[in-house]
Amino acid sequence: MNLFFIFAIIMLITIHGTVGIRIIPFLNLNYNFKIISWCVIAVLGSLPIIPIILRSKGYEEEFVDWFSWAGYVSLGFFVLTFLAVITKDFIYLLLGFASKYAIDYPSEPTDPQKREFIQKLLSIGIITTTGASSLKGLYNARKGPTIIEASVPINKLHSDMDGLKIAQISDLHVGPTIKKGYVENVVNEVNELNPDIIAITGDMVDGSVNYLAPHVEPLKDLDAKIGKFFVTGNHEYYSGVDQWLDKTDQLGFTNLLDSHEIINMGSGKISLGGVTDYRSKTIKPSHKSDAHKAFKGSPENIPKILLAHQPWSIFNAHEAGADLQLSGHTHGGQFWPFIYAVRMANPYTAGLHDHNGTWIYVNRGTGYWGPPLRLGVESEITLVTLNTN
Repeated sequence: MNLFFIFAIIMLITIHGTVGIRIIPFLNLNYNFKIISWCVIAVLGSLPIIPIILRSKGYEEEFVDWFSWAGYVSLGFFVLTFLAVITKDFIYLLLGFASKYAIDYPSEPTDPQKREFIQKLLSIGIITTTGASSLKGLYNARKGPTIIEASVPINKLHSDMDGLKIAQISDLHVGPTIKKGYVENVVNEVNELNPDIIAITGDMVDGSVNYLAPHVEPLKDLDAKIGKFFVTGNHEYYSGVDQWLDKTDQLGFTNLLDSHEIINMGSGKISLGGVTDYRSKTIKPSHKSDAHKAFKGSPENIPKILLAHQPWSIFNAHEAGADLQLSGHTHGGQFWPFIYAVRMANPYTAGLHDHNGTWIYVNRGTGYWGPPLRLGVESEITLVTLNTN
């Protein structure tokens, strides 16, 4: 936590400091307004850290959530502004380099007043654009998830199980800014799908059971014909995994911890397995993720479906003979341009993919993490339909 805290402070100083240095001087503000602007940036930059400090001291009251809201919303704006400023400076650098080596490179520098006017116009344009984008991203994040359907052909699937529907929830992140109302909306959307199976593939919460128990209570009302299943994500291990596994059990879920259940429909069967988070052993060694262990004792002649929080589990899942893996973790990148960074950090980012004969579907996240911001990537509830091949 100490290293994370130091890293967070360095990043906040870098982001907010860069925005201040590259925006304030070009707005032609007088001395007093410059001081006020820097004070505002300093306050907004400290807001995301305050709830982290308070929660580390055991404070989880509602007033802490207000700091989270203010901190995360402002952080989203400053991150977008930081990226816009860096992009602008990079473009300026390229244009300067190109013009320097052009045949008609001017012998006299650009008029200082004209240059100052352009910089002011660009600075105002950046603030306006990123402000509008932040509001749009906030709306996208808070309006709730979209239903995305995926049809997956499965070898050895019995005809009696053709059309079996799995509703997948992932990365709900109930916590400082996602509470009971949002969860109730998700429950209503899932129940309207009338699924056979409901699966939560990790990162359900960001906080302790004592703090969030009332806000996850609506999950008890999720209704599936066959059953509800849960696997851990990395965030459960930051929030008291054993207590949360007790809670999901109370909510009516079957916890799949490197284990499986045989699902019957008519004369058909599938093995529904689940593994702990891909990196869970670093926090709880006894929870080492193992798809082979999950399917131990499962009949070889029936399809194997694996619930695994991180897409990185696909390699182990493929070795263990899984036909399909349902994952989350990536949030699809959550907002542009982090989409590209997430693609570089994960084997699969979003949607359905064929991994050497094992299908993998990556849910883009039913909630969001950190800034309430989604741009270019919508929250989702996935309805996966299994079909005979």
